[in-house]
Amino acid sequence: MRASGDGHDPSARPTVLAAACRTHPPRDAVHAAAQHEAEPLAVTEVAPGVFVHQAPYALALPQNLGFVGNAGFVVGRDAVAVIDTGGSFQAGARLKAAIRQRTALPVRYVINTHMHPDHVLGNAAFAGPGVTFIGHRTLPEALAARAEAYVSATGRLVGPAAAGTRVVLPDETVEKARDIELGDRVLRLEAWPTAHTATDLTVLDLTTGTWFLGDLLFLGHVPALDGKAAGWIALIEELKRRPAARAVPGHGPAAVAWPEAAAPTERYLRRLVADVRTMVREGRTLSEAARQAGRAEAGNWQLFDDFNARNATAAFHEMEWE
Repeated sequence: MRASGDGHDPSARPTVLAAACRTHPPRDAVHAAAQHEAEPLAVTEVAPGVFVHQAPYALALPQNLGFVGNAGFVVGRDAVAVIDTGGSFQAGARLKAAIRQRTALPVRYVINTHMHPDHVLGNAAFAGPGVTFIGHRTLPEALAARAEAYVSATGRLVGPAAAGTRVVLPDETVEKARDIELGDRVLRLEAWPTAHTATDLTVLDLTTGTWFLGDLLFLGHVPALDGKAAGWIALIEELKRRPAARAVPGHGPAAVAWPEAAAPTERYLRRLVADVRTMVREGRTLSEAARQAGRAEAGNWQLFDDFNARNATAAFHEMEWE
């Protein structure tokens, strides 16, 4: 079922997809071996038929296969939808093995909540006949532009465990909203304006009220800004007005109460923006902002020093033109 807001340009896909695949060509033998040997990931059933793998708070490393963002799947009467796939082919293969532990139903959809590699580079493990990949309307162009860099970085960070990793772009995109049917189970996909990234998509299971928010929601792991801080804050305000039985963050516990869970992400972003605006007004430099903005939040987050300076830099570029 496709809503009128859904956008899809089949004629454009082969060119960008071919370019992305050339970044790291498919290796059938590697793929077959990895899937055959894959150990199922641990997953939690957060609601009937809704499963989530809670990733560790960590950077991509060989031992975690680059699976450092949450992922999940929803089982309907007829088929399965996967929501994010991890940061390497082998990560995706382990998620696929977890699905096979719980159901023999076919995977019909793979949905990416945004473009970051820890959420999309497991896609290749699910590629094949009958599987449709779906993302935000801006995802094909954004992901194709970063494909080579993402695959190259994964090779450096994950090492030999990155074998077989390649970019798989969406077959279909969501312009505003779209419902997909799994058999007595409907998932509502919504595309949002630039916030965490310019490619943010949420997935709501209408049966259980479980809302996959991707990296629009962080808990424990410091938020990572690759879009617009002001847009993210405004979107959180909008999302908080939406009811949901539970939310699944992109990083953090498998499922949390909503909208209470939004508070830490919103607090961090507001502190970062307030600090950067003050520094811009005072004529402070970008390097000073990178060192100082948001520091009051340091004790509240894992991986703060790995991401905060980058967040402050992005916010500075945004706020200096307000």
